[in-house]
Amino acid sequence: MKELLGVVRIQLVNWRFGYGLPVGILVMVLGINLALFASLGDVIPPQGRSTGALMSIYITVGAGYLQVITQTFPFALGLGVTRRSFYGGVALLAALEALGFGALVLLLSLLERATGGWGLGLRFFVLDFLVVDHPLMQWLVYSVPFAALAALGMFTGVVFKRWGAAGVYTAAIALVVVIAGSVVLITLRDWWPRVGGWFAAQAPTALFAGYPLALTLVLGGAGWLAIRRATP
Repeated sequence: MKELLGVVRIQLVNWRFGYGLPVGILVMVLGINLALFASLGDVIPPQGRSTGALMSIYITVGAGYLQVITQTFPFALGLGVTRRSFYGGVALLAALEALGFGALVLLLSLLERATGGWGLGLRFFVLDFLVVDHPLMQWLVYSVPFAALAALGMFTGVVFKRWGAAGVYTAAIALVVVIAGSVVLITLRDWWPRVGGWFAAQAPTALFAGYPLALTLVLGGAGWLAIRRATP
């Protein structure tokens, strides 16, 4: 545990960038949306004043963990940190950050409700498909996707350190082939109504907490196995 906490401290040296950048991007994107909807006035009806720009902070956090693996991994090993301790420390920090950023989004969603969508009826944080009744479950719905994207960023970084750019391209091509093949199969079998019905029947806690948590564990485990032979 001492080594894990040491790795966490290494990552927190540049905490202003690690935390300031995602929050700064979120504030900037929110400001752009507020300015946009304020300028449009009544052109867009209240039921249409929603946006998916909340994804900006999630993507930023995921990209940040890709950089953590590719940039600080050699430095940590140079300090005598083992590969497993490094990966475990980064995973611990990712879990804590996911819960922290999830709490931030939850608080901002409450503020959005209290202000009537920032006075404009805007739904930036309170998106219909994300809303659940229980506060704890709502926190997890906001938090777990952060962990999933952090795990994806970490896994991508480990693949790069282990197999280089060729490994990343191979993994990306394989993913595209699987997705394209699935789309073709579903189309040929005329399964789209069933697929749509399945997604519609899922609760937000399953779609945005349960399944992403499973993905986080899979990616985290794969990265844990691959980093053992990764080179700085």
